[in-house]
Amino acid sequence: MRYLKSLSGVAAVTVALTGFGGSAATVAASPAPVEQVQVVQPVTMTPVAAAVKVKYAFPVKAKNVSFHKTHAGYPATDIFAACGKPFVATTSGVVLEVSRVDKYKKGMKDGPYNGGKFVSIKGDDGVRYYGSHLSSVSKGIKKGVRVKSGQQLGKVGKTGNASNVCHVHYGISPTCKKAGDWKVRRGVVWPAKYLTSWRKGGQKSPVAAVKAYQKKKGCKA
Repeated sequence: MRYLKSLSGVAAVTVALTGFGGSAATVAASPAPVEQVQVVQPVTMTPVAAAVKVKYAFPVKAKNVSFHKTHAGYPATDIFAACGKPFVATTSGVVLEVSRVDKYKKGMKDGPYNGGKFVSIKGDDGVRYYGSHLSSVSKGIKKGVRVKSGQQLGKVGKTGNASNVCHVHYGISPTCKKAGDWKVRRGVVWPAKYLTSWRKGGQKSPVAAVKAYQKKKGCKA
């Protein structure tokens, strides 16, 4: 090996220089420093989950549309537009409940059939969005289906106890039981300021208000 041959040469030089003084022999006997190579271990990178970016859309696509800032009895609103106009997903999320059949009969007491045909979704922001009195629910919209912000869920109508007026009853709430909790589902947070923002292209979020409600009242309405 080259390394051993080099050492042999050094030894020979050392012997040859012995008679010329101890200092020279000492220098010759010192081996040349060997360069050390540092081995760097590979670093395993842990992927960081991307933050969920929520995009909000006004829930009814129509030029002539209006809504109230208040609602009788509990926090919700009625969005007025012509029957047949698209009712769309407020944000991306998953469908929680769908009613394709109007089971309401005139004179019924308040209950789960008030809304007639409806759709509720759980947005990616964790908030439930509910629209009822629809004339129809879009094909393919069913429990567990993922939807995108602005995707059509149904059409404006007057089913349920809509008093024969075309509109969408719109409610914002925590998901709670996810199904059947109609008193919470119909709305527990006032929607008007969010609707005003979304209509102008803003992105005002109801997340904080919904969390505050749930912290205070849980899943009771």
